[in-house]
Amino acid sequence: MKKTMLLVEDEAGLADSLKTEFELEDMRVLVAGDGEAALTAFRTHEAQIDLILLDWMLPKLDGFSVLRRIRRTSQVPVIMLTARDYIGDKVAGLTGGADDYITKPFEMEELIARVDVALRHGQPSAATQAVYQVADLTVDTDAKRVERAGQIIALTQREYELLVELVRNQDEACSRTDLLDAVWGSDFEGQPNILDVYVRSLRAKLDGADQQKLIHTVRGVGYMLSANVAGR
Repeated sequence: MKKTMLLVEDEAGLADSLKTEFELEDMRVLVAGDGEAALTAFRTHEAQIDLILLDWMLPKLDGFSVLRRIRRTSQVPVIMLTARDYIGDKVAGLTGGADDYITKPFEMEELIARVDVALRHGQPSAATQAVYQVADLTVDTDAKRVERAGQIIALTQREYELLVELVRNQDEACSRTDLLDAVWGSDFEGQPNILDVYVRSLRAKLDGADQQKLIHTVRGVGYMLSANVAGR
């Protein structure tokens, strides 16, 4: 069955080019030219959309605002397209719910590869059919639901996958390489510090001011999820 992409890009020439390329990759491509049109298309076709390619700078409503509204109801993979090469903008996009980003100008082969990875990670895995409990954190990999102290925590697909990898190995240090391979794939060629960005985002969502901290930095190794370690 064909995958469906919602492409949100206000540059008509680039939108046409990307639509043609992804249709050649056997995808169905819906196109929106501004933020408001993107939300309308998303609400109309939400059940069919497998991935969103979302430009940051858009008329009427910017891409970051579109992303935040989509994340209120959906965990569909979102890749941000941006001409902004500032690390602060990238961090904002990732912590705001994006699964990946790519900076313009980009090579088409790299974008196609990132879309393929995002789509693969968006598929449910038969190997993760269990409920994990760490302190008051519950991760139900059957329902893909995360709760802390009875409150549902909304995560992006990538945040969820990172948390599952940590919780599967609870009380054990996970190396940065192992986490990157498990969540982003062994062929990932992006910046390694993307892992730190996602850990920071997970901590912000999971840990309340008065709650026990569960994700810990293991210096020289990586990260560990545990209820038995003091500090971070």
